[in-house]
Amino acid sequence: MGKPTTASISGTSPTKAFGYLRVSGRSQVSGDGFTRQQIALRSYCESNNIQLVRMFREEGVSGTTESMDRPAWQALIVELHSNGVKTILIEKLDRLARDLMIQEAALADLKKHGFTLLSTMEPDLCSSDPTRVLVRHFMGAVAQYEKSQLVIKLRGSRARMKAKEGRCEGRKPYGHYEGEQVVVDRMLALHKASLPYAKVATQLNVEGLKPRTGQQWYPGGVRRIILTHWQPTHT
Repeated sequence: MGKPTTASISGTSPTKAFGYLRVSGRSQVSGDGFTRQQIALRSYCESNNIQLVRMFREEGVSGTTESMDRPAWQALIVELHSNGVKTILIEKLDRLARDLMIQEAALADLKKHGFTLLSTMEPDLCSSDPTRVLVRHFMGAVAQYEKSQLVIKLRGSRARMKAKEGRCEGRKPYGHYEGEQVVVDRMLALHKASLPYAKVATQLNVEGLKPRTGQQWYPGGVRRIILTHWQPTHT
C-alpha cells in the first residue's frame, strides 16, 4: 500500500490552489529561483492539505511591474475566474510584488472577488486584523526599500561603466533584435486600421507572433510598443 496522504488522514478534501512563481531578471530564469520557490510551495502544500493544481511562472518580470503587464499573472487570474479554484500560493510576499502599492492593490482585488492568497513564509497574509495589516505593510515597505536600493546600485554601476568605457547600454527596445521589426510593423498596421490595443494583441496571438518574453501579447505591452514606434502623419 502507498503512503497515506494528508487528505486521507484528516478525512477532508484538499484545498485546490494555483502556484505563482516569479523571477525579476532574464538572467535568473535559468538560475535556482524557480526551483527554490517550487520546493517551498510543494512542501507547504504537503503540510497544509493543499493540492497544487498548476504553477504559473513569471519569467524576467520586475516586482514593480503593474499586474496588467504580467503575462503569467493575467493568465492565472483568468483561470481563477473560470474553473473554481479560489486560492493562490506564493513563496513570500515580494514574489507577488516588491512595490507596496502594487501589493495592496493586488490583495484588495483578490479579496473583492473572493480569492485567497497564501504565503509559505507569511501566515494570515490577507487577514484584516490590524496587526497583520501593519506587519504586511511593514514587510512590503522593506521589500520596496530593498528594490530602491538595488536600483540605486545598478544606476551607479551603469554610471561608472559609462565613465570608464564611454557608453553603457541598457535593455534594448522591442524592435531592436532580428525578427522583432516585422511584429512592430504588423502592430502599427493594425493600429492604423483603428483596432484598439486589446484587439491588436488578440490578432497577434492568432497569427502566432510571439513577444520577446512570455507566450502571448497583452494590451499593455502592445500599447507601450506602439507608442514608442508610432509616428502619426500630419496633413
